[in-house]
Amino acid sequence: MAVWDDLVGQERVSAQLEAAARDADALVTAVAAGEPLPEASKMTHAWLFTGPPGAGRTQAARAFAAALQCVSPDRALGGAPGCGFCDGCHTALVGTHADVTTVAAVGTQILAEDMRDTVRKSFTSPANGRWQIILVEDAERLNEKSANAVLKAVEEPAPRTVWLLCAPSIEDVLPTIRSRCRHLNLSTPSVDAVADMLIRREGVEPEVAAAAARATQGHVDRARRLATDPAARERRASVLKLPLRIDDVGGALKAAQELVDAAAEDAKQLAEEVDAKETEELKAALGAAQGGRMPRGTAGVMKDLEDKQKRRRTRTQRDSLDLALTDLTAFYRDVLALQLGSRVALANTDAEDALERIARGSSPETTLRRIEAIAACRDALDRNVAPLLAVEAMTMALRAG
Repeated sequence: MAVWDDLVGQERVSAQLEAAARDADALVTAVAAGEPLPEASKMTHAWLFTGPPGAGRTQAARAFAAALQCVSPDRALGGAPGCGFCDGCHTALVGTHADVTTVAAVGTQILAEDMRDTVRKSFTSPANGRWQIILVEDAERLNEKSANAVLKAVEEPAPRTVWLLCAPSIEDVLPTIRSRCRHLNLSTPSVDAVADMLIRREGVEPEVAAAAARATQGHVDRARRLATDPAARERRASVLKLPLRIDDVGGALKAAQELVDAAAEDAKQLAEEVDAKETEELKAALGAAQGGRMPRGTAGVMKDLEDKQKRRRTRTQRDSLDLALTDLTAFYRDVLALQLGSRVALANTDAEDALERIARGSSPETTLRRIEAIAACRDALDRNVAPLLAVEAMTMALRAG
């Protein structure tokens, strides 16, 4: 199974990356042999992957990293890089390769302190791989200081360092950074392509796969979760009932509270799993005594970890809320399609009765205002407005129509 098999509906991008990985081989060979570098290479030191949520930006970048680190013996016989089975591919894909560093936003921003060690590492030679690869999953979350640090590293990279930046759109990245990157734009995969992937790769029943792909409208990760996690299906079903529960002020405020509480519970469950493990590992690394007593001078390190975990919980809660708001937007989009008599396929066929009830009881203009209210709530959350305040404003606007 080649590394490109995980890129659903991205055949054009896969072909470009495979060609670049082949040329990267030629570059490494030429440098090792002291030969002149090949001309017109498709390989470069910095790449920018953009595309809508769910298109697979990070998956494409990680597949490319695996292909660059591939050590399959078949390559000596002309095989394509990125076999998916060798040690280089496997460790790059699962995130344990010594020369593939991944940076993701812990909170709402990637801080300069989060990038400091990574930027320093980018100027070193690979430890045991073919390339030193830095993968930034949320390049749009770089703040001014961390973006400037990345810019300096991208401007004058080490000879065998590759930067892979991922962002929703090219406008989300500083012009000075994106001008030094080769840009690849991924498109939203079709519903049929996502359903086929769920059947082949996850063993999901065809009916469940089709429903999950249709409900998420081509968002690969959400479709996988919806198809394989009953709890995710229950949460989505609860969100889709919200439009029927906001007939009065009390109902609107209660629905908002439940939406925020559900997101907080999601964040808490994730934190309990991850934070405890991180804390124990750090205590062991610092030489904590048997009874849990910490050595002197380590309080600051533990405080830094607690701050990091707090930022991550905040982001997790807001990501969970954003997922619910995305489902709510899709609901009203289906309502609008019914009101306008559109032939667009409905995403939420499992909630068709509720869709028809809302469509009959309102106008297209009202539905558009409700979609705008959800978008305003998402914007407010991006500006760090208190989640409950933002969601209550949204549910009251949905009630008013």
